[in-house]
Amino acid sequence: LDRNGEPLAVSTPVDSVWVNPGELLQAAEDIQPLARALGVDADEIERRLTQRSSREFVWLRRRLHPDVAAEIESLKLHGVFLQKEYRRFYPAGEVTSHVIGFTNIDDVGQEGLELAYNDWLQGKPGLKRVIRDRLGRTVEHQEMIREASPGQDLSLTIDRRLQYLAYRELKRTVLKHGARSGSVVLLDIPTGEVLAMVNQPSYNPNHPDFDTGGLRNRAITDVFEPGSVMKPFVIASALETGKVTPDTPVDTTPGNIRISGHTISDHHNYGPIDVTRIITKSSNVGATKIALSLEPEHMWDTYDRFGFGDVTGTGFPGESAGVLRNHRRWRKVEQATLSYGYGLSVTVLQLAEAFAALANDGRLIRPSLIQGANNPATSILDPTIARQVSAMLETVTGPE
Repeated sequence: LDRNGEPLAVSTPVDSVWVNPGELLQAAEDIQPLARALGVDADEIERRLTQRSSREFVWLRRRLHPDVAAEIESLKLHGVFLQKEYRRFYPAGEVTSHVIGFTNIDDVGQEGLELAYNDWLQGKPGLKRVIRDRLGRTVEHQEMIREASPGQDLSLTIDRRLQYLAYRELKRTVLKHGARSGSVVLLDIPTGEVLAMVNQPSYNPNHPDFDTGGLRNRAITDVFEPGSVMKPFVIASALETGKVTPDTPVDTTPGNIRISGHTISDHHNYGPIDVTRIITKSSNVGATKIALSLEPEHMWDTYDRFGFGDVTGTGFPGESAGVLRNHRRWRKVEQATLSYGYGLSVTVLQLAEAFAALANDGRLIRPSLIQGANNPATSILDPTIARQVSAMLETVTGPE
């Protein structure tokens, strides 16, 4: 269920048909009407039964359409039986597929939260001792050995309305730019709850022939070099040392800088600017100069506190920790490139978690997908510094 009780995955009762090959072969006249009801070739059914004639139980088809099941039941064929099963249905289809995942034909979770919480969602069958006649009909109940227990509901933090909006906008934008993939994560700042998590490409778990190329929940499993979105964190690290303030001047002239034989450049020569304008203009040269003024250990510690290089702890199958190399292995040029997001790898969820901590006055809350998760806030940055960096970030969207 989503956070408002809307169903995201439900199990619907359906009938499956099985046969006792020996019985049905003895009443061969029943094969033709059975084949007609199933829409298959009678010779094919007879061939399958002959190959398995020594068995007493053979599935013919799982999860029948209700009309087909009703027709087979009305035919009262020899050795043909219906058995109640359940089919998993996903009302939101591809919109929630990466979070929810899917089950196999036996209703066992294969991907996503269906896999992670399979034991919680899946009921436990009961067991009783009975006496049956030669036709398999129960004639006497002897004793109950184990009571059956139903599966339990799972309430997620996802808001289905926001999930739809995020998915629609992501799909439109990926198509517009001809991108290979894309992800969106929307977090609730005070709680760390994941309100929406969508990816492209996607798949529809209601269709058994979906393309497996779109199975990955890229927002959690895939890593990438984040680029300039890392600049706020190196600025935060510098503000912590007290060496700079938002107004401290930094000369980025002539728009490039040489570090260990490598040239780091800006899009333009921004000249003398202050620390805030490093964020506003996304100056690689400014970020590099800030980074190289810091002790590597302190810069690494700041990144580490924001959760980079560590799993977010959602419990989602296949979650990646990304890569943040230990500061003892940094070269000078690596410390420089780390300031503008190269030389480390992150997930989309890690980035959302880190920016949420900035917006939450420097308190980091591990993101959660399950309602009721107890994820306490951890203070990782002075609230004043967090607010200063947030104010700098606002200038990016302001007027020139």
